[in-house]
Amino acid sequence: MRWSHLRKWAISLPAAFLAALVLIGINEVGYYRSNDSLQNLSITFQTRTTLDKLMQQMADAETSVRGYLLTGEERYLDTYQQASTNVDNAVDELRAIYSLFPEDLQISSLLGREVAKRINEMDLSVQLRKGGFDSAWRHLINSPDGKASMDRVRSLGAELVTHSNERRAHNEAEIVRSLALSRIGIAVVSVIGLIAFYLYLRQSNRLTDLMLREQKLLQDERDQLEKQVRQRTASLTELATHLQQVREDERAHLARELHDELGALLTAAKLDVARLKSKIDMSMPDVQERIQHLIETLNSGIALKRRIIENLRPSSLSNLGLTPSLEILGKEFSDSSNIAVDLDLETVHVPETTQLTIYRLVQESLTNIGKYAKATQVQVHLQNHPSHIAIQVQDNGVGFDPLSVNPSSHGLAGMRHRVEALGGRLNIRSAPQRGTLVEAVLPQSGGHREKTNQISVS
Repeated sequence: MRWSHLRKWAISLPAAFLAALVLIGINEVGYYRSNDSLQNLSITFQTRTTLDKLMQQMADAETSVRGYLLTGEERYLDTYQQASTNVDNAVDELRAIYSLFPEDLQISSLLGREVAKRINEMDLSVQLRKGGFDSAWRHLINSPDGKASMDRVRSLGAELVTHSNERRAHNEAEIVRSLALSRIGIAVVSVIGLIAFYLYLRQSNRLTDLMLREQKLLQDERDQLEKQVRQRTASLTELATHLQQVREDERAHLARELHDELGALLTAAKLDVARLKSKIDMSMPDVQERIQHLIETLNSGIALKRRIIENLRPSSLSNLGLTPSLEILGKEFSDSSNIAVDLDLETVHVPETTQLTIYRLVQESLTNIGKYAKATQVQVHLQNHPSHIAIQVQDNGVGFDPLSVNPSSHGLAGMRHRVEALGGRLNIRSAPQRGTLVEAVLPQSGGHREKTNQISVS
């Protein structure tokens, strides 16, 4: 369907351009035809004007000659000479004009000869009058040949005027036809152009509608995919949170089992060793050494059991609260890593889940510092705000480029997931040789700021 619209669009647009070109062609043809007709019409008017001037000058010449012959006054000769010159000029103009009209060239030539003949007769009459041959010029002036010659001049002139009028009518009709054809052609081509333009607009609108529908379909598909991604992400987040909770529950269960079962076994064994110690002879060096080694081994097992239990589920968190637990964690880390830990902790009252998240965040941060940071000092801040809790762990170590961290790094990913699962926000800022700052903001359901508890562990 889309390709069909494209084909129609590809046809209608060239049709509109073709109509415009035809319109321009018709206009140009009409212009040149009208221009030729106007030029011919101008020549026709010029011909008519020249013929009228010739007839008028011939009449003036004949009148001046008759006046001179009857009165003998020289002033008539001046008028005659001027009229004769004008007649010659008019004849030359007609000869040039009729060179463009071969069909009237013969008539114009006859007219020229008759005019010259009549001018010669008038010149002869003047010469006879000046010579005193009165009877001769009177005979010549009264001769019917002069009148016949003038009649032939008028007849030839009238014939040329008639032909000129016919050409004028033809040129006027040609102009009218050109204008009519141009008018009709322009109207027809304009209608065709408008139809083509209408088809172009309609197809363009249809194509636009089709593109909009396709965009809407793509947007719907994109929204559906985004919805599925959000649902899948929510499911994975829920699953990760569940697995993390299961992990913590398993850790707590294992810690209880170790505390209850293994702790009871180790304590019972230690009591049995104490009873045996009171009942056997401790004077023998070998026996004393064995008993002492057994007591130390049991003490080491009890200490190992305690460390494992604390790593699995810090008992201090349940018994003492968050702030003391962080103090103990900081002291143990400082003792084991020889890194100075400054604690700036405010007492907070948050649910157990939030306490565990904060504890694990600080614990994971300290673990990473001990492994990678090569730091000499760590600062841990816990701030209690009316609407949220802020936790900061900062070191002066070698730092790293956050953009180069492997996305599959489980430590940072686990920290981020713990914080975001509670509706919080985790931010890690670091740069090479400029240390690292791990900052988390967690919402709290209640609690108030209490006196700051500042501890320096080194």
